[in-house]
Amino acid sequence: MALAGANLSALHEYDFERRFDAQDTVRWMQENWQKSFSFSLAYVLLIFGGQYVMKERRGYNLRMPLALWSFSLALFSILGIMRTGEYMRFRLSTSGFKQSVCDRGFYTGPICKFWAFLFVMSKVLELGDTVFIVLRKQKLLFLHWYHHITVLLYSCAGSRPEGAPLTGHGDHLHTDPADGDGHHCDHLGLLLDAG
Repeated sequence: MALAGANLSALHEYDFERRFDAQDTVRWMQENWQKSFSFSLAYVLLIFGGQYVMKERRGYNLRMPLALWSFSLALFSILGIMRTGEYMRFRLSTSGFKQSVCDRGFYTGPICKFWAFLFVMSKVLELGDTVFIVLRKQKLLFLHWYHHITVLLYSCAGSRPEGAPLTGHGDHLHTDPADGDGHHCDHLGLLLDAG
């Protein structure tokens, strides 16, 4: 789609993106973002408890479930970056780099609001990646579980009324669209590793 010279209304919004109730969602996120700390604590207890339980057991062969899990997350990430990337390409081609960074429209348009919310919620689901490492008795790297916790906490903190640390945007869901790009590569890598 040639977005240069087009107006913003030229971006196709699907019905489910238009119907997304961002105000109620942001309000819910602002009231519940602290739960990410509970999820993080439960995650740490479960992964290290799981390693303890698995210490004397043989690892499970979970290649097919891991492949399906990784494929699903990779597909979700690719769809998200395609939808939000369409807006960013439009903004870059019509307004330049500075406006693409400074424009709040990324966080207020129906396409990006919907996908930003799903991105934040996916951080909870992605904690499941570690289950495969623990049950397959693979080496659990500090960076793996630390990354999952910090991305979950930061993504949820972005919905606080005062905004995410370093951003100051609290009236919307703040996420980094480029992070989705990296995550689909991560999940494609896990998919290949499963095979």
